[in-house]
Amino acid sequence: MLISLLVQHPEALPSILGRTPAWVWGLLIGLIALGVSQCFERRASIARVALLPISMACLSVFSLGAALMASTSGLAALVVWSLAAAVSAGVAMAWRTAPPAGTRYNASSRQFNLPGSPVPLLLILAIFFTKYTVAIELAMQPGLIQNASFALSLAAVYGVFNGIFAARALRLWRMARPTMQAIPA
Repeated sequence: MLISLLVQHPEALPSILGRTPAWVWGLLIGLIALGVSQCFERRASIARVALLPISMACLSVFSLGAALMASTSGLAALVVWSLAAAVSAGVAMAWRTAPPAGTRYNASSRQFNLPGSPVPLLLILAIFFTKYTVAIELAMQPGLIQNASFALSLAAVYGVFNGIFAARALRLWRMARPTMQAIPA
């Protein structure tokens, strides 16, 4: 409905943007900063590498919970989200088995040297704009929350995004695991 509204009545966009709470724009700026930081070569610990997919998964689960709290499809949506995340992580791991070229793990410092990539920024923005669009759709059509196909489709989309994030962290963990086991804490 949102896209057809904007196509037929583009003058509605300023009203939609104007009704968006200020904290949403602050969150967007923070997420963009996080994503841009991933575009440059950097060093990161395994915990820091795991933080991004974990935080994006939490944002997705929170978004699902907020959107589907009143829905009868809430539990099914969580199952679909989990399955979509697992399948997309498996596909991403099979499609690209090794970390990106230039990735190194330093066992003595327990840190990765990571090449920059725009992929995390794009995924972060995709999750944000999915959440933003869903919030607008639900504000315009509150009854949509009871639509099982809407709920399950949304869960699948969030799951796919989260699976891709998880695959990235899993590739790095797999790279570091042999040396992590050899060095005492």
